Amino acid sequence: MTGHDVRVLQQFLGFAGFPTRITGTFDHATTRNVVNFERKHKMSDDGIVTASVASLLRKAVAAAENASRPAGTTRINGDGTATAPQNSPRQVLAAVASANHIIHTSYCYAGGHGAWNSSCYDCSGSVSYVLHGAGLLSESMASGGFESWGQPGPGRWITIYTNPNHIWIVIAGRAFDTADFGGPDIPGGSGPRWRSNPTGNLGDGEHYTVRHPAGL
Repeated sequence: MTGHDVRVLQQFLGFAGFPTRITGTFDHATTRNVVNFERKHKMSDDGIVTASVASLLRKAVAAAENASRPAGTTRINGDGTATAPQNSPRQVLAAVASANHIIHTSYCYAGGHGAWNSSCYDCSGSVSYVLHGAGLLSESMASGGFESWGQPGPGRWITIYTNPNHIWIVIAGRAFDTADFGGPDIPGGSGPRWRSNPTGNLGDGEHYTVRHPAGL
């Protein structure tokens, strides 16, 4: 059997914990993973995707997606730092920790691009620093470069809003931004800060490209 339904099956098997190459052909590898899925759920392991197997597979995919979503939002603390939700992946925990590390710095054009550790950062330097700290970026980039970075659309945990003029990052529902929008402005200053409104800058009339790191 070949076609769209097989591609969906292969994608769902991957979501359910049985990585399967998406070929659109019900090949031996796909059959093997169907059998493994059936065995895990104590079903008849014949490799046939019956209505019962398909229903259980959908439930397994839904459970996996729910488990990967943030349990709440990033909390902005009284000192201006932030705390990620308890079920955050390690990359998210590292991203929040990296952002907390530079909230006492100021804003300066091109800050954070000559060296990771700087006394001041611009918008793209801030986002680059956070992603680098999370192990998701090896070199700093200008905001325009992020328009083709990662995957299109919003992520479950991390989302980037970018255009050639500005960029900010949203981590589990809170923005980390150099623009003073949606406070609090704690600690005081002009540099990168956590902001409670994750999409406040979308109202400035400019178009932003939305991207996210793969898997997050």
